[in-house]
Amino acid sequence: MNGRIVTITAGIVVSLVMLISAGCQSDAQTGALIGGLAGAGVGQLAGRSTESTLIGAAIGAGSGYFIGNEGDKKKAQSQMYALREDMKVETVNVVNTNGSIVQVQLKRHGVGYVGPRGEYYQTLPRSEQLRPVYGF
Repeated sequence: MNGRIVTITAGIVVSLVMLISAGCQSDAQTGALIGGLAGAGVGQLAGRSTESTLIGAAIGAGSGYFIGNEGDKKKAQSQMYALREDMKVETVNVVNTNGSIVQVQLKRHGVGYVGPRGEYYQTLPRSEQLRPVYGF
């Protein structure tokens, strides 16, 4: 009978963790939740008292939050890097003699710009400057 109670309790705990973690908005929140539950379980197994369960939950939640927060920082840094990379690109519409348009993307390099074929411009080139290379 005791094994059956443990199995049912474990199933309920796992279900609750999955349900609650779906509502977490960050890795830090998810980490705190999972760490708190795991810490409570370890605390209960180690001390078999309410006090040890609460201490385990607190230590687990703090540790989980710390680990999850580091993951959030890495995600934010990656997003910021991608945003900076996007800001370094300028698009110039080259109008051809027949009225069609070719979009040329130039990457910022130092104080100037580099074209798709590797050519360097000291300032952002105008459509007329790019037409001999990319248009007709």
